[in-house]
Amino acid sequence: MLTSLRTSTPLLLSTVFLLMGVSLLHSHIALEGRTLGFSVAMIGVLTSAYYAGFLVGTYTVPRLTHGIGHIRAFAFCTALVTLVVLVQALVPAYRVWIVLRLLQGLLLVGLYAIIESWLNASADPAHRSSVFAIYMMVNLGASAVAQQFLRIRGEGFALFCMVAILFCAASLPVVTSRQPQPHIRSVPRVQIMRLFRRAPTALVSAFLSGLALGAFWGLAPVYAAARGLDLAGIGTYMSMGIAGGVVLQWPLGRFSDRIDRRLALSLISAVAALAALTNVFLPGAGGAAAMVVIFAFGGMSFTLYPIAVAHLVDYVHRDELLSASSTVLLVNGVGSALGPLLAGALMSLLGSKMLFVWFAVLDGMLASYAFYRFTHRKREVTPDDNFVPLVNTGPSSLDSVLPPKPAEGMPPEATGLR
Repeated sequence: MLTSLRTSTPLLLSTVFLLMGVSLLHSHIALEGRTLGFSVAMIGVLTSAYYAGFLVGTYTVPRLTHGIGHIRAFAFCTALVTLVVLVQALVPAYRVWIVLRLLQGLLLVGLYAIIESWLNASADPAHRSSVFAIYMMVNLGASAVAQQFLRIRGEGFALFCMVAILFCAASLPVVTSRQPQPHIRSVPRVQIMRLFRRAPTALVSAFLSGLALGAFWGLAPVYAAARGLDLAGIGTYMSMGIAGGVVLQWPLGRFSDRIDRRLALSLISAVAALAALTNVFLPGAGGAAAMVVIFAFGGMSFTLYPIAVAHLVDYVHRDELLSASSTVLLVNGVGSALGPLLAGALMSLLGSKMLFVWFAVLDGMLASYAFYRFTHRKREVTPDDNFVPLVNTGPSSLDSVLPPKPAEGMPPEATGLR
């Protein structure tokens, strides 16, 4: 384990800088857009453009890496995304920002894919899940810490420069690494209808989770500002929500190992819906009660997607898992692209509180659907069930949840419909 961590340290360090930059960029663009006079719906479109680029990059950037290698591809993507951020700082034009957000999503998912495939190659197979658990915690932890950079005083340009600095710093550990460059597999084709027939709860959970978290990343800072928080307060508010994901993802995931995951999804999403509804009736976003509620909401919400993926692993044949994982990643990405668009329109029409009404409705729908599936088809819980903390970055992160290959001639443990 220590050897795996030692070889993975440069990649984890790059992850810290990269995710700090990404998280800060999400929040700063939302708040800077508000300063420039963009409506909430317009800000939602910007976030949707990012996730649209994310989807395109998932299936196109690996070709670049195949052609020029990991180190050159990583350096190229970090240099270009830094350039895009600085252009965005210099050109405060809405239509230009839409194009730039699309490019940011495309380039950043390429960087995730490079880091994650390298982690897969460098980690000992026996410790791969543990290394990826650390990676996912670093991912969310860096995102939470980055929100405190919103306290930096000065014009909006200063925070764009901070993001550019973080992206440049992310390139240094990778370009100086002596680890052998791994092979990136092409992303398998998606099979949405086949997966829905095989694993409907995983697909629905991934989609609804994307609808919620896409809106969270893009619009929660706008909500906090509308509720009267200053930049420091917004940073703390966002940090508390993300910290909930860091703290609760592992225990809730282990909880899902011990009961039917559909029941776990139903219970967790029900608590998330309750937290969202509670938030709607709070008088403000800056008090202790609001911080506890957003912590609970983040803890529940950030757990839903990884449990959905773990549920997928429980039922899909090992030979089909990469194709199924790419499908659930695509469905989650579509939800992430649509969520800010729809939630932003609701907030523009009916006020900022509609963001948490949106969350409550989505989580309530998921709680109801998962419970319905649980009551209509039972599943046996086995000692082999093993949750792995996960966030939606790139397809390579899903390799960490691959089960051991069954012995030749033996049937897979999970092939039945549910």
